[in-house]
Amino acid sequence: MQGVGDADGRPRKLHDEERLGDDVPETAHQISTDSWFQAGFVLTTGVNSVYVLGYSGTIMVPLGWIGGVVGLILATAISLYANTLVAKLHEFGGKRHIRYRDLAGYIYGKNAYRITWALQYVNLFMINIGYIILAGSALKAVYHLFREDHVMKLPYFIAIAGVVCALFAIATPHLSALRIWLGFSTFLSLVYIIVACVLSAKNGIDSPPRDYNISGSTGSRIFTTIGAAANLVFAFNTGMLPEIQATVRKPAVKNMLKALYFQFTVGVLPMYAVTFIGYWAYGSSTSTYLLNSVKGPVWLKAFANIAAFLQSVIALHIFASPTYEYLDTKFGITGSPLAIKNLSFRLAARGGYLAISTLVSALLPFLGDFESLTGALSTFPLTFILANHMYLVAKKNKLTSLQKLWHWLNVCFFGLMSVAATVSALRLIAVDSKTYSLFADL
Repeated sequence: MQGVGDADGRPRKLHDEERLGDDVPETAHQISTDSWFQAGFVLTTGVNSVYVLGYSGTIMVPLGWIGGVVGLILATAISLYANTLVAKLHEFGGKRHIRYRDLAGYIYGKNAYRITWALQYVNLFMINIGYIILAGSALKAVYHLFREDHVMKLPYFIAIAGVVCALFAIATPHLSALRIWLGFSTFLSLVYIIVACVLSAKNGIDSPPRDYNISGSTGSRIFTTIGAAANLVFAFNTGMLPEIQATVRKPAVKNMLKALYFQFTVGVLPMYAVTFIGYWAYGSSTSTYLLNSVKGPVWLKAFANIAAFLQSVIALHIFASPTYEYLDTKFGITGSPLAIKNLSFRLAARGGYLAISTLVSALLPFLGDFESLTGALSTFPLTFILANHMYLVAKKNKLTSLQKLWHWLNVCFFGLMSVAATVSALRLIAVDSKTYSLFADL
């Protein structure tokens, strides 16, 4: 169902508020159209995106077996809990909060609206930088399977990936329009996860004992451990839960909880498998892009890398959709997605956004560092600090003293973790920037 404009050209609410039963903010995108299962697939696409090919190297290598396994399990439980808090506030005050900033603004006021807006878009921007780096790395891996001349460098492949992402963004008007692409995304995820698991397992069986020791001095290990903790929370959280929940049919809270339970049970199993098997097979030498470590048939590795590239394109669109929704709504982009005006706007706005993202990706292609910085600057504040404090403020009259203390402990603990992880991530980027030049061919 498409939105229509008022006489003054501004977009009005796309759906009948009486039918929804709650007040609905203005938006140029579709809301309340998707099943909980589709939302669950959107969330699962995020958690099993091509980023999973890096977790053996960015989480397990710096934390080791005990820290990595315990950390992943704890991060799963804590992330599910924090996301359910946000989901339960979706209709707080009889109003549907279809954006994270709308919810924060309703509870705290205009300043919180602006701060949350900034945090969320920094979060999504850095996630998308990671997707473009990964997509470029996948293309480079395919190239080197067939050629060894090193003429084509990583920045060139990142540029190609950026162009493909822009074309997909122009052709796909909004999040609900993904539909069949979510099925393709699931298939593509299974391809590179199964290939990575099978080849890693085979390599591990055929290889001598591996070294699982955590390298580095005591000081550097402290920083890498904190950075890995940020990677842990990054692995499970989108930073855009209200935007995904906005697409879910009524009852929005109940259906979103079903989607979250699906994500954090069935949805995390492939990620666990590829993370643990990859680390078991290669130990402390595991690459931050697992398909660079595996040995096997060239055609199979090429197939897996192509699947990883294509899945990156789809997953990036999910995390860029709040930015697209903001631009489409602000500039009144309604009506047929194929209208010349709408196509031209998407070409300029989304093409420009992805051009900037691609440039930053090529300049600083340090994937693990960006994961840590994203987790520190935005995932900790949005998913844990803000979620607990918003729930505390919204439900303060219904919480016991013990429950209030629990939420305050969460706010303080994750606040300290956010500060420590930010310092650690910035240190890692500074160190890598000295080691590698701009537009490095990693």
